[in-house]
Amino acid sequence: MVSAATWIRYAVGKLQYSASIGWKNYKGGEITDRELGDTIWKNFFQGKLTCLHYNKGEEMAPTLGDQGVTLLVRKIPWVDPKKVFVGDVVLLKDPINSEDYLVRRLAAIEGYEMVSTDEKDEPFVLEKDQCWVLADNENVKPKEAKDSRTFGPVSLKDIVGRAIYCLRTAVDHGPVNNSQFSMDLDSPVLEVELDVDEMAKSHKA
Repeated sequence: MVSAATWIRYAVGKLQYSASIGWKNYKGGEITDRELGDTIWKNFFQGKLTCLHYNKGEEMAPTLGDQGVTLLVRKIPWVDPKKVFVGDVVLLKDPINSEDYLVRRLAAIEGYEMVSTDEKDEPFVLEKDQCWVLADNENVKPKEAKDSRTFGPVSLKDIVGRAIYCLRTAVDHGPVNNSQFSMDLDSPVLEVELDVDEMAKSHKA
């Protein structure tokens, strides 16, 4: 049973999420100021903070395994350095093919100095709203990892959410290892919205 304290934390997170959705749609010209309040409350009472995403590939092994996995992703409509943190496993739009998505670990955010192991490459600092993402699998060559070593820095705006739970099979599943701060933030969301049976039904493997 979910405790009252957890429900309160969940409700606060949901209100922040709903406000972000409403503000993003308003700033994008999709809704008017009159519709803003209705949009916020509709998302608060009817929306969910998570979605399911099927991920295939060995780039994130052993974190996510080297076969197809179903992920529970916490949606983040307005991404900034206060909502995602170094060490998080994030779902982002593929910089090479905007119709696809990648799951990678956030390795650095704006303000970080990036120094290459290749002495020919000059150090540089990630600019505002930029981040650096990497595959976890050290056995995959950099050119095959399809991460920032190939396509460079990506915009924080390309991040759509954080993977918080991973289902490999119906009997092999568990929380994703993110930054401690994010795991604390996501714990009430997991308690309220995690449905392993639903994830198993959606699993493609």
